[in-house]
Amino acid sequence: MDLCFTPEEEQFREEVRAFLRDKLPVRIADKIRTGKRLAKQDMEEWHAILNARGWLANHWPKDHGGTGWSVAQAYIFDVESALAHAPRILPFGVSMLGPVLIKYGSEAQKSYWLPRILNGTHWWCQGYSEPGAGSDLASLKTSAVRDGDHYVVNGQKTWTTLGQHADMIFCLVRTSNEGKKQEGISFLLIDMKSPGVEVRPIILLDGEHEVNEVFFTDVRVPVENLVGEENKGWTYAKYLLAYERTNIAGVGTSMAAFDHLQRIANSQRKGGRPLAEDPLFAARLARLEIDLENMKTTNLRVLTASGGGAAPLAMSAMLKIRGTEIRQEIDSLARRALGPYAQPFVTEALDEGFNGRPIGPDYAAAVTVEYLNNRKLSIFGGSNEVQREIITKAILEL
Repeated sequence: MDLCFTPEEEQFREEVRAFLRDKLPVRIADKIRTGKRLAKQDMEEWHAILNARGWLANHWPKDHGGTGWSVAQAYIFDVESALAHAPRILPFGVSMLGPVLIKYGSEAQKSYWLPRILNGTHWWCQGYSEPGAGSDLASLKTSAVRDGDHYVVNGQKTWTTLGQHADMIFCLVRTSNEGKKQEGISFLLIDMKSPGVEVRPIILLDGEHEVNEVFFTDVRVPVENLVGEENKGWTYAKYLLAYERTNIAGVGTSMAAFDHLQRIANSQRKGGRPLAEDPLFAARLARLEIDLENMKTTNLRVLTASGGGAAPLAMSAMLKIRGTEIRQEIDSLARRALGPYAQPFVTEALDEGFNGRPIGPDYAAAVTVEYLNNRKLSIFGGSNEVQREIITKAILEL
């Protein structure tokens, strides 16, 4: 593939930069830049701005409200958004459920749910993992029993990201115990306001309420909320996971994080010189930059080969592994570079309007919280160990 962007693509890059300069609220960009917490309304505001411009669902077909962008255009938008400190688009509705509905949903489901994903009517969360079914997702036990025109759902989901804000949850549920465990799973859309749904917070190492436990007790779900066929949910789950893992690679956010790391390295001093001039540290920076450039090329190559949608399962596994390892190394090196500014922090300091003692220079803000939070990257979406098994099986089947 040609790794040089065409004049038209470079013109598109300038269009994206102009849009970000004009439409990205400075208040929100400053929160991202300085590591402050984003409120729900911040994420909803950016979602609405992108939707008004028609730039929200950049991998949906145009006839469903997508952009119709090429792989290069989607890549440029992702990178420029990250460098401008724009919030990442919440993936659950746009990047995960949307593609599943477009491929497997009924016409009634597409016409009802897709516009509501775009206009922000419904905030979605994901109900996959359970206490005994994380990377071994097919072991899930949450059950859905048919009762006339409804399913009755009982069970528990965990690590439900931002579920405290969600209106709806897409869930994998067990509708049969016959045959292989993958064969009895269905894909169900559940209203979070239904009687019997309970959300409990899980507070993480960094002090954040990012994830939750969700409990279902005799929750009645209309049969028309079943996506595709009963007991075929594993097929839809794998399709969604390919999108999720490709997205987890996070090339744009890693590029922005690497730029931040370089700023730290040029600001911190060792022996009277910028840390970036220290031979050992400079060597680690160079190794990271090479890895990131390789990742950018691989990401473009794989997405181009797959037509711009989800990468094939083995390729998405490869992207997920390398993308998460690179991001974690960037976070680790940034934390090393900060020295005493990488000490534990007061969580209130990440709130907008905090007037207490500063936790260091602005380039030190939230480095520790990102380091701690991003330890999960190699686990969620299927642990990297499981991804290596997927790659190995794909090779052995050739």
